[in-house]
Amino acid sequence: MPSAKAILSTAGSLAASVVLIRTIANDLIPHQFQDYLLSTFHTLFSRFSSQLTIIIDEFDGFSTNQIYEAAEIYLTSKISPKTRRLKVAKSEKEENFRVTMERDEEIVDTFQGIQLRWRMVCHEVQRAILSYSRDPNSTVQSQVRYFELSFHKQHKNMVLKSYLEFVIREAKEMKENLKTVKLHTVQYENLYGNLMDAWSSVNLNHPAKFDTLAMDPELKKAVIEDLERFLERKEFYRRVGKAWKRGYLLYGPPGTGKSSLIAAIANFLKFSVYDLELTELRCNSELKKLIIATANRSIIVIEDIDCTIDLVNREKQGGGSQQAPEYNGQPAQPQVTLSGLLNFVDGLWSSCGDERIIIFTTNHKERLDPALLRPGRMDMHIHMSYLKASAFGVLASNHLGIEDHQLFEEIRRLLTEVEVTPAEVAEELMKSDNPDVALRGVIEFLQRKKRERDEAGTKQENHMPGQNGNDKKDEEQMGQQNQEAGEMNEAQPKRDEEAV
Repeated sequence: MPSAKAILSTAGSLAASVVLIRTIANDLIPHQFQDYLLSTFHTLFSRFSSQLTIIIDEFDGFSTNQIYEAAEIYLTSKISPKTRRLKVAKSEKEENFRVTMERDEEIVDTFQGIQLRWRMVCHEVQRAILSYSRDPNSTVQSQVRYFELSFHKQHKNMVLKSYLEFVIREAKEMKENLKTVKLHTVQYENLYGNLMDAWSSVNLNHPAKFDTLAMDPELKKAVIEDLERFLERKEFYRRVGKAWKRGYLLYGPPGTGKSSLIAAIANFLKFSVYDLELTELRCNSELKKLIIATANRSIIVIEDIDCTIDLVNREKQGGGSQQAPEYNGQPAQPQVTLSGLLNFVDGLWSSCGDERIIIFTTNHKERLDPALLRPGRMDMHIHMSYLKASAFGVLASNHLGIEDHQLFEEIRRLLTEVEVTPAEVAEELMKSDNPDVALRGVIEFLQRKKRERDEAGTKQENHMPGQNGNDKKDEEQMGQQNQEAGEMNEAQPKRDEEAV
């Protein structure tokens, strides 16, 4: 009979050997081979088990798997004290921590008295980047993520028909309650890896709201009503066979509040914003990848559409040979074309997602191709004009905290005579916290703009031909000079003949 000391010594040696073997295996055996061994053992033992396992991949083809997203959100409410490892994140402006499962962790859930076991699986895969990418000789390390949902085989129908739908509903409600509006920008170096990494985001902390937006009240009311009607018409879009999306064109001079209106729309709808810069894209396929990677209930923004890229006109694409552009001294792939952009706005690829707002901005509407402007692509054209007299009160309330003042009438009168942007007037209002001083500064600014306009108009009239005596004399003198030059030209051939 071995002593207790011998048993403990043997157990300690065995444990140390196991740790040593595990360490050596982790160092020497590639992770891909380890995953293969674990998967093989798991498959072998599952044949003799009454358990059924459902695999929920992060992606369904090119699109994000809705069930995966829902499970990721839903399981944050099911974390128990038994969970050993968690991932925690928090941005500076967020109030709460974002807690998610770490790889290989398990969470047990109960639904209608049935136990269901969730497991997060994540492993890295090395993929070669395709030849038309930015660096043809490189590879990208991409993560493959999925959930394993295990339960007794006899509950399969209940899980597929009831439980997963319950998870999706609960996740949507949780997401709406905790949602923070995000501003997404493209990570071009990740464009050929995991699509979830193609966009990076920060919190959109822009304070703009419709109440604080200095724009024409009637136009503001029309925009709000259009947005509310869009949100309520899911079944209508499905019934008429159209993608559930809406297009807006914001046009007008710089400083009229186009970016502020976008932020106000995002805060009103609680939709995140995807800022799409077309100048960085080399071909239509990259545009498609980015659109696929955007989430539902989002706003896709392309600012200054008239000058971001030189869109290749559809009529020019088919005829004539053109010299291919170069990229780093090498022939580059075709840039984003007008046809590719139209397909994103209103073609087959526009249906890859629901509840999407597409916004174009421009300072020069007349420069845009008419194909971009028709209904179904840009459904509502919003003219962001110069500051209206009716909208000045909003600016004064925002900056000075007043609703009325004796100088308002004079300012509103001047606004009917002078074209100034809301940004220009806001700059004047910020020069003083004293309402009297700030408003008098606005009046002086408007009067100065009016004088400049009048002086410019007078100079233009003075330079028009035939408006005064001096212009008439100049015309007569110029006519006489032209006549003399003509007579000299007629005499020149005669002199040439005499010389010969």
